[in-house]
Parts: sequence; structure tokens; C-alpha cells
Amino acid sequence: MAAAAGSRLVLGCATAPAASRWSCGRFSSSSPVSSPGGLPRAERPEMGGVSPPPESRASNFCPPSHSCHDWIGPPHRCSNLRPVIFYIPKHESPLERRLRELRQETQVWNQQFWANQNISFQKEKEDFVCSKLKAKGLQLRDEKGQKVTLNAEEMAEFYKVFLSKNFKKHTAYNRDWYKRNFTITFLMGQVAFEKACKRFGLKKSKAEN
Repeated sequence: MAAAAGSRLVLGCATAPAASRWSCGRFSSSSPVSSPGGLPRAERPEMGGVSPPPESRASNFCPPSHSCHDWIGPPHRCSNLRPVIFYIPKHESPLERRLRELRQETQVWNQQFWANQNISFQKEKEDFVCSKLKAKGLQLRDEKGQKVTLNAEEMAEFYKVFLSKNFKKHTAYNRDWYKRNFTITFLMGQVAFEKACKRFGLKKSKAEN
């Protein structure tokens, strides 16, 4: 099952070529990639441009040199989360860099957690179904070759066991997720304040001249 998406996406440009399925836009909230849940569901800064996170480099996608937005890609095949290539301003301040690097690191952390969680979920689910069917004397497929499934009540038993087994892991994830989001939100406020001060200082210097 996919991890629930916590960031609301507001597209700011036309979509990328169909082959890449990347689109440029902005996240309208401070959430890095995903919200907490139970069941599963990189560069030359001084020159401007964007920096792809490690897990998205395999796509070989390179945003246009004139791009000044983050680029959001298709869902990762294991984590079901959309990777983001973060835009790097030409004159990125140390504070802006700190924010970007934290968001990149958080994205990698999030991708790894949900990829591992989803893989474990699928494997344990398949093992559970196989064991239940075997206990009933049934095969994975019927005479017509169609896959045999369990009913909702039987699957509810698996979901309950899976959640109970992973309770501590989910609790630790939720705690870290909120800490990271709080820090990211705090840094975003600092960056916004820094930019406002620069604009105010620029206007003030022009007025004095």
C-alpha cells in the first residue's frame, strides 16, 4: 500500500516530455514528501540549477537550464512517493542551502523507509495468503487460472498483525517525521525573513540614493 502524500502540489509550469513524466511545480506546504501513517501505501550551486536526490538520479532526467522551480517526478516503484529535484538559486545563501540539503536528506530518508516498508508488507501479505489457502487445501489459482483471494475478514487479521508488529517502527517514524517537518518549517520561515530583509534593504538603499 502506498504512503499517503502529505505535501499538496501546485503546478507552476508546463509538464516535461511524456517520456520523463516529470513536471515542474512547488510544494505549498512544508511537508517534505509524505505524511505519517500506519500501513504502507545532487551539482554546482554557484552556477545555479537543480540538484537531484540520490534515488532519482537513475532516471537520468535533467531539468532545463532555464528552470527556476523544483521538479516533481513519477511515483517511485517501491515507495510510491514522488521524487523531487530541488532548484538551486544562482546566489544561494548558506541558510537556503541548509534548508535545501535538509529537504533532500529527508526525501532520501522517507523514500528508503516507505520502500522497505512496502516491500515487507507485500512479502508478508503473500506469505499470509499462501498459508491460509494451504490450510484450506486450496491452490493459489483455481481451475480457470484465476488467482484465489481471501475475504475481507481474513485479510483484516493480517492487517491487524502487521500493524501490531510494526507499531514501534511506525511510532519512531512518526516522531522523526514531525521533528524533521518542524525544522524544515522553521528554516523556511528564516529563509522568508532573510529574503524580506534583503528586499527591504535594497529598497532602502535605493531611496537613500
